[in-house]
Amino acid sequence: MTAASERRVAVGRISGSFGVRGWVKVYSYTDPRDNVVGYSPWYLVVNGQSRQVKVLAGRAHGDGVVALIEGVQERDAAEALTGAEIEVDRSVLGKAGRQQFYWTDLQGMMVQTLTGVTLGSVDHLFETGANDVMVVVGEGRHLVPFLYGRVVTGVDMDRRVITVDWDPGF
Repeated sequence: MTAASERRVAVGRISGSFGVRGWVKVYSYTDPRDNVVGYSPWYLVVNGQSRQVKVLAGRAHGDGVVALIEGVQERDAAEALTGAEIEVDRSVLGKAGRQQFYWTDLQGMMVQTLTGVTLGSVDHLFETGANDVMVVVGEGRHLVPFLYGRVVTGVDMDRRVITVDWDPGF
């Protein structure tokens, strides 16, 4: 992994073409979903190769997002980008609000209980509709709801430790 790619964050992927004028369908990882078009430039990553593009336009469309990017003016060119991962420089995301966290910043952090038992580290997170869930991998695998103030009692970004009120046997 290069130093440049370490400063980038995946915010979505191109899932297909939209129309005949070069628009692409985007599966967005952002919340709300259409925030992805507000981040520019994008780095489109295909087979480990990265290409920087400017977002010219974009909007929510149904339950997804569509976007027009520079250099893509026809359906075939848009279709050729299907599967490309969309990354942005971490700096364009800005600072998270109080008691808000970017998933990418939580990944890899150690998770420990109130009594100091280490459960492992955050492998990834996912949405359930009701709340986000951390997948914590260590000696075992724990699915811990990310409910700040209830289950998650603290996030120490400097020490890279998340403290949880959680039974290690669960």
